[in-house]
Amino acid sequence: MGREASCTARVGTETAEVTALLESTTVVLRGDLKRRWDIAALQNLRLAGEELLFDAGDEAVALVLGEKEAGRWLKKLQTPPPTLAAKLGVSAENPALLIGPTQGALDPALAEALTGGITTNMREARMLVAVLSNPSELPRMAEFHADMICKTVWVVHPKGPDASPSDAEVRTAMRGWGYVDNKTSAVSETLTATRYVLTAPPAKKRVRNR
Repeated sequence: MGREASCTARVGTETAEVTALLESTTVVLRGDLKRRWDIAALQNLRLAGEELLFDAGDEAVALVLGEKEAGRWLKKLQTPPPTLAAKLGVSAENPALLIGPTQGALDPALAEALTGGITTNMREARMLVAVLSNPSELPRMAEFHADMICKTVWVVHPKGPDASPSDAEVRTAMRGWGYVDNKTSAVSETLTATRYVLTAPPAKKRVRNR
């Protein structure tokens, strides 16, 4: 969502000047009052003049944002977040071909997002969704995509400081093969996805481990 405002906040019996942040899943207060609330848990969202009002647990909250800004915050807070399928752009009309994972079962969140949007026809697929378990799978994925018509690949891999392959490993390899990354999306608590688009084919055939 991404909104930020310096404002007066009343939380319960406390009042202070804060920096309020409207993030994708949370509302955060920084400054003399510090709070972090999950948007899904907020109750009784409403406006009163220049104030955005809501209940967070047993605390009544008022953010004095100004009439127009309070209205913008309310609209965003009341708009359901996009589904993972929408973030990936996968649908029956825009199907994906899936490869992986080579270890374990497909992540439940990703499986749900792909329901109804999977094809096994390489010529019909509008994108490749590749679930990687280790860096050695990167060249094989690139070779597989070289035989497809579509230019888009969602690379799904573990996230976190000890992830393998890491963001840097994936980005370096993909850019070396002529891809440009232009979007990221969280998949679950353990997986992240980055969208790559092939913009310039490499000078030589895909790198193959020999």
